[in-house]
Amino acid sequence: MKTLREVSVGDDVTVVKLHGTGAVKRRIMDMGLTKGTKIHVRKVAPLGDPVEITVRGYELSVRKDDAEMVEVE
Repeated sequence: MKTLREVSVGDDVTVVKLHGTGAVKRRIMDMGLTKGTKIHVRKVAPLGDPVEITVRGYELSVRKDDAEMVEVE
């Protein structure tokens, strides 16, 4: 499956699964990235870090390490 890091700018995707454990997974969930959530990828920084997304009506910047833990379709 594809991760959030691999999604192109302008694409709309849905969260399928969160990888990771413990505090890292909890932090991702606290940002609103839970299973079934719709995400729109707005921008990617020139060096690929961070990725700016729109989720649940607000803009969020996610580090590429965290974006790799979010499986999308």
